[in-house]
Amino acid sequence: MIIERLSREHRNIETLLAVLERELEIFDRGGHPDYEVIRAIISYFELYPEMYHHPQEELVFAKLELRDPAAAAKVGNLTLEHQKGTQRLRRVAQAIDSVLADREMLRQNVDTIVRDFIENERRHITMEERYFFPAALTALKPVDWAEIALASTNHEDPLFSEAAEETFDALRARILQMEQESEAGRR
Repeated sequence: MIIERLSREHRNIETLLAVLERELEIFDRGGHPDYEVIRAIISYFELYPEMYHHPQEELVFAKLELRDPAAAAKVGNLTLEHQKGTQRLRRVAQAIDSVLADREMLRQNVDTIVRDFIENERRHITMEERYFFPAALTALKPVDWAEIALASTNHEDPLFSEAAEETFDALRARILQMEQESEAGRR
């Protein structure tokens, strides 16, 4: 089911946010975080949520707006929320690039930018899990879910292929493996 997959993807995203947060704590202590892990997480966020997860949610949201405008209004402007998340991610990428290029940037500013991204992503996921997904499950009809499924499985688009899913699964697994290796090396 579509909502189950979106919820599972939220768990994956939360796992990566926790890894990012651990790396940020090392940075805050004046240590050397694993920038390869951080860059891989940024790449994951640039690819998977942007290209697949958010468009899928927006298809569901469009149906919710038709079936229950009041519930959709409580959720707010989902597309705008996703755009703000993209802007925050860009700021994170720029801050990390600045650190790696030894450009002048206060550690506190880097911390603020990364923490803002993490906190807003978590807040966004919580809102979707508490309000958006239950409202969609209540309001949408089987025909809506069928239309969403059809719209999101365009076989002409390689991004939605099983091979692409495997690529993202592999990337996520690699990020988690890199984090474990990095943590083991810091002990």
